[in-house]
Amino acid sequence: MSLKRVLIVNKSFPLAGLELLKNKVEAVVLPHLDYEPESLPTIKKNLKGIDGLIWNTKHKLTGELLDLAGPQLKSVTTMASGIDHIDVPELKKRGIPLGNTPQVLDDAVADITVGLLIAAARRFKEGVQELEAGEWKYGVQWMVGQDIAGSTVGIVGFGGIGQAVLRRLRGFDVARFIYSGRTDKPQAKTLGAERVPVEQLLKESDYVILACPLSKETKHMINADSLKTMKKTAVVVNIGRGELIDQEALYTALKEKQIFAAGLDVVTPEPIGKDHPLVSLPNCYIIPHMGSATVETRNKMASISAKNVLLGLEGKPMLFPC
Repeated sequence: MSLKRVLIVNKSFPLAGLELLKNKVEAVVLPHLDYEPESLPTIKKNLKGIDGLIWNTKHKLTGELLDLAGPQLKSVTTMASGIDHIDVPELKKRGIPLGNTPQVLDDAVADITVGLLIAAARRFKEGVQELEAGEWKYGVQWMVGQDIAGSTVGIVGFGGIGQAVLRRLRGFDVARFIYSGRTDKPQAKTLGAERVPVEQLLKESDYVILACPLSKETKHMINADSLKTMKKTAVVVNIGRGELIDQEALYTALKEKQIFAAGLDVVTPEPIGKDHPLVSLPNCYIIPHMGSATVETRNKMASISAKNVLLGLEGKPMLFPC
């Protein structure tokens, strides 16, 4: 009996995941990365006849692509926490189970969130630029930033990542933690966080951390109007999805100093061009979507993806079903 075929659509899939698939399925790894022009055409050419799909890509998984795969497709998993790049209703309509890789990346993303917060608040980008240009200046008013001690930190989306961020920031003597989300989180009381409406959070926070999923409700939640309600000293940190922010409005707010700074791990598009207006701003610190980019975290994500797809092929519940 021939092995079932599992397609892995991005060649960067870690060896830890491939080892789990070995001898259980025929794993086909496509030889491209997301940003290569051949990536999506190659995916389309290789979908036909597959039984399982590890969708480790930023391309959108659509009904058209599922049609190309055919009716024998029985198991799909991402190698990510978010599923905004998946047409979930289309999968449900076809009865195909979907898995993802939440929780395992919470610590790595929380670490980088704190790094972005400090870098943006303390003007790392601007300071390094002046140092490299030979313009290191002296004086008590040179390169002054914002304090974390005594501040109000607002976290939009208080899931695993948001809670992990709060735990890390407790050691910084933050005066007040507030959060917004669809429901009260039972962990909030223990962590010392108060749930407030998002409008209040934006108005009162010194640091606004976006750690929520992208949805119709959250798209462009940071826009020209909401930016005007924020403090002039506010720092925005986005580790969710680029489209949580209207980037044109953010550019204007940063340029005109309506807010103090931004630290972004996610942007639209990805990769962002070096000529994009946001990249030029000294008070906008951007890193290239590195939130979960540690060896251990990516290995765990690949392992969970492999287990998800294998369980789906066996008709069993995935480790992390969506």
